[in-house]
Amino acid sequence: MNSKSKKSFIIVVVLIIVALAVFLSSRSKAKDKVLIYTSAEDYRVEYLTKRLQEEFPDYDITIEYMSTGNHAAKLLAEGTKTEFDITHDLDYGYMSQLDALGEFADLSNYDMSIYTEDVALSKNYIIELRNGGAIIINPDVLKARGLEEPTSYKDLLKPEYKGLISMPSPKASGTGYMFLKSLVNAWGEEKAFDYFDQLTPNILQYTSSGSGPVNALVQGEVGIGLGMTAQAVTQINEGKNLKIIFFKEGSPYSLYGQAIIKGKETKPAVKAVFDFLINTYNYENNEKFFPEKIFKDKDYVVKNYPQNIVYSDMSNNTIDEKTRLLDKWKY
Repeated sequence: MNSKSKKSFIIVVVLIIVALAVFLSSRSKAKDKVLIYTSAEDYRVEYLTKRLQEEFPDYDITIEYMSTGNHAAKLLAEGTKTEFDITHDLDYGYMSQLDALGEFADLSNYDMSIYTEDVALSKNYIIELRNGGAIIINPDVLKARGLEEPTSYKDLLKPEYKGLISMPSPKASGTGYMFLKSLVNAWGEEKAFDYFDQLTPNILQYTSSGSGPVNALVQGEVGIGLGMTAQAVTQINEGKNLKIIFFKEGSPYSLYGQAIIKGKETKPAVKAVFDFLINTYNYENNEKFFPEKIFKDKDYVVKNYPQNIVYSDMSNNTIDEKTRLLDKWKY
């Protein structure tokens, strides 16, 4: 090999080494992945996605929406072997059940004393929000049909409301279940189930998501929805003509939490994202969307959000009780 060829060979080898080094460096700098299950509504998923992208541009974060029932069922089936790292916005009944099975990481290093006592129930999962329910009206739909607004649950049984009411399915949605449970507590089990037997002919659809009734109201598909107060307020603040009312039984509510799947807490990216959820996003979520009280020393006011809400009796809201009641639900 002459000197010119040798020089060319050396250059080629150097270029290959440099290219290989760049390739290996890029591989070593591959984005850290974090996978999150959530049952939050689409507008909150959109906001959370934006915030995570802003906070962690170098992470590959996947947020997968699942209805409450499917979310819990998947985690119950997969346990700690699930590919996901964080469970987010899951009903406390299911959180308690999964916690009892040992599926969550120890979160005792987080300060639980900042929360009200009724929401700080475990060292392994942390409150995200208190989700209150209401009777939500589309006045335009009712007016177009010459119908008055209902003032009681009994009014919803009137034949003129047939096909004009939407409610989430208690079997698929925590929002749906909280309405069922609140009436079981208020009236007794037999009377409550008899009521839903009579109400069902007036229901356009038992939706699979807690967001379903408000979405149907916004689209003008129904005039009355048993849905989430916070979602209705969001739509009102965006200019939709909706009205929020409460019947004498009060506002049913559910608690929703978040946790790290056991074994995933050792991943630095997962820990960083969860820290952000607890220390930053939780406050933003309550300030913007769900101001119902979970913090001892913080009170949030959202435009058009009802004040001085009287809550339903939601006692004995255990997973065993929920399973028993849902076994009786036939719609």
